[in-house]
Amino acid sequence: MFDIRAIREHPDLFIRAWNRRKEGLGSSSVAKILELDKAWREATTAKQDAESARNANSKLIGQAKAKKDEAEAARLMALVAEAKTTIEQAGEAEEAARKALDDVLMGLPNLPLDEVPEGADEHANVEQHKWGTPKGINAPKDHADLGEALKGQGGFPLMDFEAAARMSGARFVALRGKLTRLERALANFMLDLQTTEHGYEEMSVPVLVRDQALFGTGQLPKFEEDLFKATNVDAKLMSYLIERYGQDLGGILAEIEQVESKFYLTPTSEVTLTNLVREQILDAAQLPLRFTAHTPCFRSEAGSAGRDTKGMIRQHQFNKVELVSIVANEEEGLKELERMTGCAEEVLKRLELPFRRMLLCTGDMGAGARKTYDLEVWLPSQNTYREISSCSYCGDFQARRMDARYRPEPKAKPEYVHTLNGSGLAVGRTLVAVLENYQNADGSITVPKALVPYMGGVEVIN
Repeated sequence: MFDIRAIREHPDLFIRAWNRRKEGLGSSSVAKILELDKAWREATTAKQDAESARNANSKLIGQAKAKKDEAEAARLMALVAEAKTTIEQAGEAEEAARKALDDVLMGLPNLPLDEVPEGADEHANVEQHKWGTPKGINAPKDHADLGEALKGQGGFPLMDFEAAARMSGARFVALRGKLTRLERALANFMLDLQTTEHGYEEMSVPVLVRDQALFGTGQLPKFEEDLFKATNVDAKLMSYLIERYGQDLGGILAEIEQVESKFYLTPTSEVTLTNLVREQILDAAQLPLRFTAHTPCFRSEAGSAGRDTKGMIRQHQFNKVELVSIVANEEEGLKELERMTGCAEEVLKRLELPFRRMLLCTGDMGAGARKTYDLEVWLPSQNTYREISSCSYCGDFQARRMDARYRPEPKAKPEYVHTLNGSGLAVGRTLVAVLENYQNADGSITVPKALVPYMGGVEVIN
């Protein structure tokens, strides 16, 4: 959400910022916002004026009756009745305008910082630096071919897409044996690094959340099609609805919408970790807060048809170690963004995986971010770098939606906190990068030195 007073007082600032996101977005959005804001304030004023008139005339009615002036009392009673009608009508108009205004504000992206390069897509992103030199691998295989060639018990592949498809469909995988242990080793290594050396507090958080949590971090309402929704409508209720509505599917669905719980599977633990401070007023001494969690994540990958259909790059379910920071203000937030990105980079450095840092442009940046760095790891089979982490500074965008605040000093007026989130890292994509960068000519995989202790001393998967 945004401060409506700020938009009212500085419309040009918002027009310019949103136009940098998408041509014309700011101009059309601010015009609509100011129109709805005017309607809302006019309706509010009309309701308040009518309430004042009703209250004043109600007192005068008693005085008129005390004087036995029935004509004056009748006149005043008519005015009170008229005021009640105005209050009701203005109240409805106020509510409608406020809802429409909130709907517009909820659907708009965050304001990019001036230092973020302008551009329509990833082609305008700016490389900040590279680390490591890609190995010269002769005719490198991709991770899917490598994983399927490795065999476990009964000769089944250690990376089994067919078994996963039989139970869940496309964009799922079943890992076996040493690849399962390697995935677990990666997650444990990441968590140990972030908690013991970088000061993050490990959390165990739900993967089912209500819709308000997703509104808080900005996934709703704009990106609902990317989410998996969980329903709790049982067989007995369905039988009742079918009996009541017959073939009227619309009636059944409308009824379900009223009774079912609004639960979603989390697309990232950014949602749950950030919502830990939802509706809280923190003390300045508590900041910064730094959280991390290893959780499964669920995304429908809407709009990605035909992209990365093979392998583990883009799946409906994947594991990720998430980093979230809660800080006091923009100055602290931008410092924390550099720190957080460095914490994610350290994982790649210790795994000795070549990567580069990219500053995202306005058109490629997530809707909730003001500034974002992507880390892209080298994949030999694709002869290019692919995203493995995205670290974003969100300002007070999420805090306003969650009503998360802090007191700069005792008894001071609360101010909104600033939030950051980043991958530290996406576990599945890191597994992909390890397989491809550590592949050997005979199809075996050398285990990175940093992971050998987590693998019980196993140095090669063959």
